[in-house]
Amino acid sequence: MKLYQALAGICLFGALAAPAGAVAGSRTVKLSLNEALRMARDNNYTIKAARSRVDQADAKILQTRQSYLPKVTLSETVMVTNDPGAALVFKLQQNSVRQADFLPEKLNDAATINDFNTSIQVAQPIYNADAAIGRRVASTARKAQEYMASRTEESIELQVSKVYYGLVLARKNIESIEQSIIAMREHSREAGKAYQAGILPKSDKLSTEVRLAELNEQKLMLHDAVRNATDALRVMLNLEQDVMVIPIGGFVIGKGAPDVDDARVPESRGDLMAMQTYREIAAQQGDMARASRLPRVNGFLRTDLHSDNIFGGGSSWTMGVNVQWDIFDGRASEGRIQEAKAMELEAMYSYEAAKNGSLAEIRKAAREMKTAKARIAVAQQALSESRVSLDYISEQFKTGMAMTFELLMREGAYTYANLRLNQARHDYCVARSELDYYRGKQ
Repeated sequence: MKLYQALAGICLFGALAAPAGAVAGSRTVKLSLNEALRMARDNNYTIKAARSRVDQADAKILQTRQSYLPKVTLSETVMVTNDPGAALVFKLQQNSVRQADFLPEKLNDAATINDFNTSIQVAQPIYNADAAIGRRVASTARKAQEYMASRTEESIELQVSKVYYGLVLARKNIESIEQSIIAMREHSREAGKAYQAGILPKSDKLSTEVRLAELNEQKLMLHDAVRNATDALRVMLNLEQDVMVIPIGGFVIGKGAPDVDDARVPESRGDLMAMQTYREIAAQQGDMARASRLPRVNGFLRTDLHSDNIFGGGSSWTMGVNVQWDIFDGRASEGRIQEAKAMELEAMYSYEAAKNGSLAEIRKAAREMKTAKARIAVAQQALSESRVSLDYISEQFKTGMAMTFELLMREGAYTYANLRLNQARHDYCVARSELDYYRGKQ
């Protein structure tokens, strides 16, 4: 008996000491579910990363402006040479040629010459069909990233909801177990008195202590569940490690059953919209590959300033139009067209698969929600009946009219019914969150 008493005492001490150790030196933040979701939208790194991809898409759109805006290049080139031909050309460009420069001895044995060339070049696209389509591709890709960022936000909100409800469940189960521990302690004291009086055998007295140890063990495990859920919530909300999150909301059970249309596809859902956009992108990339077969027309203007010392001497300019047409590119454009068609088919198949999967997910979440609500009603009835039964057996046990195993059975049934009710409420709220997620923003 002393062994079981020691075991129960150790478990009880651990159960009482664990919560105190968890909050020692920490800050407490009380959050409702809506507040937790708002913090996730503001602070979650995954959501921020998704929004950064939208910013990257904006940057790519900015880059495509080169398809119609001019490109201006300023360059400075310094050369030193005694090559006869180059020396004569440099002097012509510098407007410094003299009659004496054409003497044979000077042409054959040219002196070293310096040339500073300051050049400004302007290239202006005139007709570039594939680049113009590329700009549309970049704009469409940005829309896809916006859809995916919205869906990422919804995914994080679902995860936060699940973890939040898990934290609520663990805390409510701790409350239920603590109530059972208080009641079981009283029963254990009654059993001890009966054992001392010689009314109750030692095995029955030990069985009450074993049950008390089991309850304390459950409580220890539930405290771990609280810590795990708190850690996960801190990560998703980007909170500091010393913050203890206390949920201030419970399980809210709605009235009526969810209205689900099995034939309605949530086409406005972010991920499905993104897949449709990817299909558009693939089609546009095919158009872009076809357009690459067309000629490109670009205008250019160049001015040069040559001098034997910087910023002086002669100047010149050149203007023209360049037409470039790749008559045969080794079938590269044909391969890009074929690749774009395959990508378009892939996007279509992925969309259809996700659409069909979304209907199954919606139906599953709706069924789980309806079943959880029915389980709540069953668990509430079972809890009420087990409470009456436990109260009756407890009174009988105190007067010696009930056996110890009867008391333990009734106590176990009551505790189990309490935990079942908490679990059913938790499952209802999680299923409702999943249903909203799979439906998408209405």
